[in-house]
Amino acid sequence: MAEQGSLMGNAAVLANLVGYQDGAVVSRTLAEKTAGTITMFAFDAGHGLSEHSAPFDAFVYAIDGEAEISISGQKNRVIEGQMITMPANEPHSIRAVTPFKMLLVMIRS
Repeated sequence: MAEQGSLMGNAAVLANLVGYQDGAVVSRTLAEKTAGTITMFAFDAGHGLSEHSAPFDAFVYAIDGEAEISISGQKNRVIEGQMITMPANEPHSIRAVTPFKMLLVMIRS
């Protein structure tokens, strides 16, 4: 069932799918299936997601800007065009160094 504004079958520029907002983290779910989710995020500089863990592996692709992604205490600088994987059940956090956009693919099965 197609919903209004659906991306299914339509070409799109990833960086344009979610916009920055001052002092905020913005997200947009692009796909949500039993097997996993695909979500775009836009972080204003200095903002992020506090440390947490998830029961599934995740793949992050940096679309714009720079962020510090910490996984099990190891800090990683990620810039536009780079990717990083986050293993299931490992604590991780994200903090935007500059305005930062990323694509998150969570794999549930």
